[in-house]
Parts: sequence; structure tokens; C-alpha cells
Amino acid sequence: MIIHRWGETDFSEAMERMEQLHLKAVEEGGNHLILCSHPPLFTVGYDDTHSWPVETVRCGRGGAVTAHTPGQCIFYFVFQAPQPARFYAKVVESFGQFFSALLPEVHYDRNRPGFYRDNRKIASLGFRYSRGVSLYGVALNVDVDLAFHGQVPPCGLEGVIPTSLYAEGVTLKSQEVFEQLTHIISEVFHEPVET
Repeated sequence: MIIHRWGETDFSEAMERMEQLHLKAVEEGGNHLILCSHPPLFTVGYDDTHSWPVETVRCGRGGAVTAHTPGQCIFYFVFQAPQPARFYAKVVESFGQFFSALLPEVHYDRNRPGFYRDNRKIASLGFRYSRGVSLYGVALNVDVDLAFHGQVPPCGLEGVIPTSLYAEGVTLKSQEVFEQLTHIISEVFHEPVET
């Protein structure tokens, strides 16, 4: 598993770079995990037909509106995924392990893909699969501007509000979250980290 630490990266630039890595993974094999964050914006999936009260950027994943700001840890998976359901289950298992150690009350809801504590959404998942390789991934709120995120319900879900690790009492830094989850993902996927 090759780790790509991009830091805060413009969304359109990240999409271009992820697509390039996808081509590389299709041609050469291997798994690439991208760690980054984005400046403030709202993205929507290619299949979203709603009209939102905020400016949005359409992208290639499925799903509804998602907020991005600094303080959010984004994990883009460019992984070999010949069986998408099995791949997705390992992603959910990885983040489930992370939350179980810190916030046992957080649970995954498969009917509204994401991780929640009561009606508060802390992480969103959205993927696409092309030629046996995954794209996009998971956005985890670590210490974000909740006023910005709260302009629309997370993923357009009525009665759901955004939250973050910090708002739930966990004071990890983004770098610590990236490190802990990279380790867990490596173990769950049985993929040693390449240096």
C-alpha cells in the first residue's frame, strides 16, 4: 500500500491526480491511499438531482451533498477492488475499529452510508469503481467549521446534523488520525505500508 500525503489540496487538482493514480493502478496493480484535505466547498455525486442552497461542485462519486473544509481528514482509496462489496466491507471495518477505540457510541449505518453518533454524522463514504479499481473514499470530520458544514444536512439527510471528533470530545490532531487509520487500514487489508 503506497501512501500519498497531499496535505491541503484544491479539489479539482486532487481529482486530476487521483485519476492519474487510478490509471497507474489499473495498468500496474497495487493499492494507493491518498491522505489530504480540501479548502471549503460542497461536492455532489454525479447522480445527485437536488437543488441545494449552496454552491456545489459535481464529481464522479455517487451520493448527495458533502461538505469539505480544512480539519477534515480525507482518505481516497485507489485500491484493487475486483469485488467492490468485499472491498467496501473492509473500509467500513477499518473505520469501525478506529471509532470503537475512541467513541464506541459511533456506528455505521448502511442505509445512510456513513458513521453516526445518534443523529450526528461524523464521517461520509462515497466510492466509484472502474476497471476493477476504486476511486474516492471517506471524509472524516476531525476539527472542522461546523457552521460551514451545517449549511445543508450531511448528504441531504433530514434530521441529521454534522459533528466532528473535537465536538464529541476527542482532541486528536489530523496527523494523528491519519497515522492511526493508516495503520488500521494496513492491517485490515493485509497490506504493508510501502516507504
